Amino acid sequence: MRVLLPDGVNAASDPILDILKKYKTIAVVGLSSNPSRASYEVTQYMQRAKYKIVSVNPNETEVLGERVTRGSRMFRKRLRL
Repeated sequence: MRVLLPDGVNAASDPILDILKKYKTIAVVGLSSNPSRASYEVTQYMQRAKYKIVSVNPNETEVLGERVTRGSRMFRKRLRL
């Protein structure tokens, strides 16, 4: 598996852990309101771990109490990952 790392992430360490420690806002593209979907379960877990979730799905309006954006063009802040 090839993992593309953002600037500042050490390739010698666990890259996924480094990313999760560094970034506390996560965009979930394709988040579903269906509780049996992996995107729902993972997002729910990340919310409980105090991550801010930015949801992207043109077919949803709200999931897990968060407003869902229709597309990535709606982001006001620069995406880093």
